[in-house]
Amino acid sequence: MDAHTSKGGAGGDSAATARQKDSRGQAPAAPARALQLVLPSTARLPDPIPSAQMTLVEQLTEWARMRIDERVFRAGMRMPSIRQLAQEKGISRFTVVEAYERLVALGYLESRRGSGFYVRERAPAAPAASAASVSHDAAAARKIDVTWLLRSMFHTAEAHKAPGLGFLPNDWLDGELIASALRGLGRQPGNHFLASGTPQGFLPLRQQLRTRLEELEIRAGAEQIVLTSGITQALDLIARLYLQPGDAVLVGDPAWFVMFGRFAAQGAQVIGVPYTGEGPDLEALERIVQARRPRLFVINSVLHNPTGTSLSAAKAFQLLRLAEQYDFLIVEDDIYCDLCPPGHAATRLASLDQLRRVIYLGSFSKTLAANLRVGFVAAHPETAAALTDSKLLAGLATPEINERVLYKVLTEGHYRKHVERVRTRLDRARDDTRRALERLGLRLFPGQHAGMYLWADSGRDSNAITTAGHEEGYLFAPGSLFSPSQMPSGWMRFNVASSGDPDMLRFLAQQLERL
Repeated sequence: MDAHTSKGGAGGDSAATARQKDSRGQAPAAPARALQLVLPSTARLPDPIPSAQMTLVEQLTEWARMRIDERVFRAGMRMPSIRQLAQEKGISRFTVVEAYERLVALGYLESRRGSGFYVRERAPAAPAASAASVSHDAAAARKIDVTWLLRSMFHTAEAHKAPGLGFLPNDWLDGELIASALRGLGRQPGNHFLASGTPQGFLPLRQQLRTRLEELEIRAGAEQIVLTSGITQALDLIARLYLQPGDAVLVGDPAWFVMFGRFAAQGAQVIGVPYTGEGPDLEALERIVQARRPRLFVINSVLHNPTGTSLSAAKAFQLLRLAEQYDFLIVEDDIYCDLCPPGHAATRLASLDQLRRVIYLGSFSKTLAANLRVGFVAAHPETAAALTDSKLLAGLATPEINERVLYKVLTEGHYRKHVERVRTRLDRARDDTRRALERLGLRLFPGQHAGMYLWADSGRDSNAITTAGHEEGYLFAPGSLFSPSQMPSGWMRFNVASSGDPDMLRFLAQQLERL
């Protein structure tokens, strides 16, 4: 019988009785130690967050709160009984009672007499709009739960336990590049950093980016380049400029998931285009274009996220022809540009189109630091001017200090060698990861792979693998994250820089055997 029944609950004590004993001091105070997990064969509950600075009650409260926030424990779910959780953790029932009561006070749980504790619905859904006011497609777009995806994607995990990471581990990067740039800036007069910056961004950096684009055979003057706070802000500015509620936006299926929610928030209909080893399926693309008349098509032409493949020259020419024929713009996200090995077969749409119908995006967050939020847009002069106005309205200027740091990094002469070292290391890690995944029976996506990612079919529900991994401290990236439909999938994205841990591979093998 459960801990909230009148007889036999929690070893004969009701929750109320346990609280009374605790308040009279008959239960010993919980020392500040990490909880040791005792798992019966039927239990798969993780340890609370260990910390020498937290009591057992605080640890248990934080553990449950995180699981509820991340929707591992969902609204309406019954929590483990007081007796069960105490036995499994090897702790006092009084500790569990106090933690549950704190969660009730915080609004995470509700207590039901005679039944137990349940996860409380904390964010009721908004009333459904009438069919007359909202189209079916617009309603479907709003179902994309980007917050849940981001929480899952950025769940705290050590790099070696996180094959689903979307960036390189810190020990793959060179913090001294940024530290040296900061020291150099510190020797400059302080009044250089007091102004609000310019709407298009730090001019010397834009001039440096113009030189880099020339190396990619993309001609763009400094006036055609707009600095942004990363690729995410660049996409946001483009969405504000070009999209109205009901407009169609095409993305790859699979593709980078963050933009799905951004476009849906703008009221757009996000439509996936099937992908091949050489780029989008152009026959499918043309059928969709004829039926939906999209405003934009967003694509990684080089080192596509998540497949790690690149657009072939033949597909690139055909894609530009379709864009011209059906009058849509192409947004080319080249965030993985510097990770592309020399000699790798890759075609950039902007180099063929010269920014007439292509809007080109770049960033350095994958090669320098995830928190160095400096990206850029290169576009037709009229488009660049319009995006600058949109940037002013959305948030004035971007932080010029970050832009000055990036400028020094790019001009001090060490960045290219750093990138070469990273590419060489990725090549070795990719070969090792490929062999490990194939030994486990996973099927790799076809095509020539390079960069950070491998896309592999597990033949199982990757959502189930991800949920089990989350409970054991592993971060996986399931295929459902990368599809606008959000449907369950067997595919998974593996970051080759963080997929070599033997324990992680053993855990994955166990899940493949279990499911």
